[in-house]
Amino acid sequence: MTGHGFGVPPKAPPDVIAARDALADEVCRALARAGLPVHRGDSGGGTDGEPGAEAHVDPLAEGRGVFVNWNTDAELKTAALELFAQGIDFADPPPVVRHHEAVHDRMRGALLGILASAGFQVEEPDRHTYGSAVHVTGLRP
Repeated sequence: MTGHGFGVPPKAPPDVIAARDALADEVCRALARAGLPVHRGDSGGGTDGEPGAEAHVDPLAEGRGVFVNWNTDAELKTAALELFAQGIDFADPPPVVRHHEAVHDRMRGALLGILASAGFQVEEPDRHTYGSAVHVTGLRP
């Protein structure tokens, strides 16, 4: 427990992390076979934010498995985020912000469909908590 009254959530045991790592590797293989650029965002390889699909293992004991995000190229991401930071009218966002959101929405749908077709159990997690990520819970039985 820290001085602020918040505890650090416990990490999952090594065998659970190993199973999640294996699932993330299978997810990456399936997406690569489908022709998508993909990398592990949690591997420490310095590829965080690289365009394409990015798989992450949830390391927490109460974790939920593997999450896959879509990253746009830095040019689109930066343009949208800079406008967003300046303040936008959410009822009528600028075209680049709408485009950025549209890409994420469509790629989320594509990832869900591709991974389900490849035999994975997938779901859309809460957008408020997980953004446009796709949640992979395992392989279908």
